[in-house]
Amino acid sequence: MFFGAHVSAAGGIDTTLERAEAIGAAAVQLFTQSPRMWRPTKHDPESLENFKRRRAELGIAPGGVVAHALYLINLAAPDRTLRNKSRAALRTTVDVAAAIDADGVVFHVGSHLGAGLKAGMKRCIPALKDALDRCTETTWLLMEDSAGAGGTIGRSLDELADLFDACDGHERLGVCLDTCHLFVSGVDITERDVVDEQLELLDDRIGLDRLRALHVNDAGAPLGSNRDRHAAIGAGAIGNKLGVFLSHPKLQGLPAILEGPGADGHRVDAADLKQVRALHRRWCKRTAG
Repeated sequence: MFFGAHVSAAGGIDTTLERAEAIGAAAVQLFTQSPRMWRPTKHDPESLENFKRRRAELGIAPGGVVAHALYLINLAAPDRTLRNKSRAALRTTVDVAAAIDADGVVFHVGSHLGAGLKAGMKRCIPALKDALDRCTETTWLLMEDSAGAGGTIGRSLDELADLFDACDGHERLGVCLDTCHLFVSGVDITERDVVDEQLELLDDRIGLDRLRALHVNDAGAPLGSNRDRHAAIGAGAIGNKLGVFLSHPKLQGLPAILEGPGADGHRVDAADLKQVRALHRRWCKRTAG
């Protein structure tokens, strides 16, 4: 398992790697545009090339660069205008990610907003297939499990598997698991048998080879609360028992991205990465023993 962080792309997409290097991150996640605006960023072609060059210089391993799609996206919305804007935004994110040879684009499907799961699935699948057609052998689309209440799609591995099946198991469709989202959705990842069960389900329905990235976040809300609140590593409801999940043998070798907040309440820094690496080592030794 190699640890990294979500970092800012302010000042040019290639600057993310300088920030990642400064905190000792071995993996990086970034937004390809402002996460709170629909308007896409027009990237300087030189910045895109610099990104690929710097990644090679830093030796970031395969799988270690992912982009995160806008939080505004709702591919399942009943409103056609919102769906079309969401579809265009996901396409743009995939295109930019492919231009820097990123390993994946992490996204949330969105919510059916009370219309029902069947209706929401019917609306979002064409957009997913459209985005998948723009992926490359390097750049995959990664479904992230969600934590939201109500009509949010993707709150369980079964729902992600339904999306996977509806996309005909596309060869470039993968999964990103978020520790906080699992926990607040009622999956107690502090218990080894629960983690075993979830990974067996993932393997049976989708395939463990499709698990391409992890989001490592403590939970700022209780187990099963369906409240998407992150906490600094070790400071939330999961606490140091996050190590149960991190040390699982089937999860080793994956990029593990800290999204924050860090211990100071702001961005993840070198101290946060040092802390999670130490937690990982301790629990791996305990598991091996």
